[in-house]
Amino acid sequence: MTDAVRLKPEHAVQPLKARREQGGLREHVRKYPAFWVGLAILLFFGLLIIFAEQIAAADPLAQDLSVRLKPPSAEHPFGTDELGRDIYSRTVHGARVSLPASFFVVVVSVVVGSLLGALAGFLGGVVEEVVMRVADVTLAFPSIVLALAISAFLGPSLTNAILAACVVLWPEYARLMRSQVLVIRSLDYILAARSLGLPEWYILVRHVLPNAWTPLIIKASLDVGGIILLVSALSFLGLGVTPPTAEWGAMIALGRTKFYQWWLATFPGLAILIVIFACNLLSEGLRDWLDPNYR
Repeated sequence: MTDAVRLKPEHAVQPLKARREQGGLREHVRKYPAFWVGLAILLFFGLLIIFAEQIAAADPLAQDLSVRLKPPSAEHPFGTDELGRDIYSRTVHGARVSLPASFFVVVVSVVVGSLLGALAGFLGGVVEEVVMRVADVTLAFPSIVLALAISAFLGPSLTNAILAACVVLWPEYARLMRSQVLVIRSLDYILAARSLGLPEWYILVRHVLPNAWTPLIIKASLDVGGIILLVSALSFLGLGVTPPTAEWGAMIALGRTKFYQWWLATFPGLAILIVIFACNLLSEGLRDWLDPNYR
């Protein structure tokens, strides 16, 4: 009998198992690079939020007219604005306003929209008609126009801008969840669960919702960037945060009339661009990871 035949099964299996354990993370990074790049960028901005005082020690609200409208330099890496405030510090601290607000809007919209959409798709009847007609009326208006109208009616503030963004976004998740539930509720395993006499709420929570979340997670990761853009647009138009709060959209608004002081709008604009790019990468990576059609 040869040496290859005399090998015990565990001797042949163990090296393969070890190789799999060692290459698991590397293999995941290789297969889904967009996910990891997007996640790394968002984690970087998360660190900016947590350690803003250490990363940008200058007071973002401190004014010094003796250095107003100074271009980028060693003392002020991103330059100063018309009141002598440090653009670098304001950009870093602006992440504490723009990012948490956008994540909050997406979380609230996902929870509310998914719950209403799941009830509409699973129960049908009057519940479906009411939820879907309200969603249709909301989606009939362009999102930015409706958000502007709500913010203008309620008054300029970050809270009202967040509320307007939630009103605009939740119908999209309601319709998406409803379409998922309509497909899943007719599958064989749902019919089998009903034949066993399981309660409808248990079937919805235990068997329907866990299989309907994938498209919503992918969409939510993509919408974070869009909501940052929406909140920034409201602030740019004077319907978001009120001065002197450091917020990216409001900072861009201050630089829109100063063409030669390019640094006023460039750096907060780059921050928005990088975050939206990271969200797009994260969404693409999640799609490749979670959707079996792309594996």
